[in-house]
Amino acid sequence: MHLSSANDAHPRNPGEEQFALAAELLALLGDRTRLTLLHALTGGEADVSTLTEICGAARPAVSQHLARLRLAGLVATRKEGRRVVYSLPDGHLRRVVAEALNLADHRLSNRPAHD
Repeated sequence: MHLSSANDAHPRNPGEEQFALAAELLALLGDRTRLTLLHALTGGEADVSTLTEICGAARPAVSQHLARLRLAGLVATRKEGRRVVYSLPDGHLRRVVAEALNLADHRLSNRPAHD
């Protein structure tokens, strides 16, 4: 497993606007269902039915989460007949989701064993 090194740090000193937007984006990613949806989309496009099956949440909840992600610009949509197909428009988000899950893997694998 690979965790990013300190060399991958942001190249300049972020201002208040960057911190505010980054916090807003991380808050959106802080929801388990939304993170599951984004992870599912790292594998390619999917419609609401497919995403509902993957994350195991109720379809109305999945639709609401996707709407929030769309309004924030984190997912893109296109129509395919009556279906709406979702995708990740940005490789940065793909890497953030992967790093969050890598960090979780790292933390879980380094837990002390309980007797």
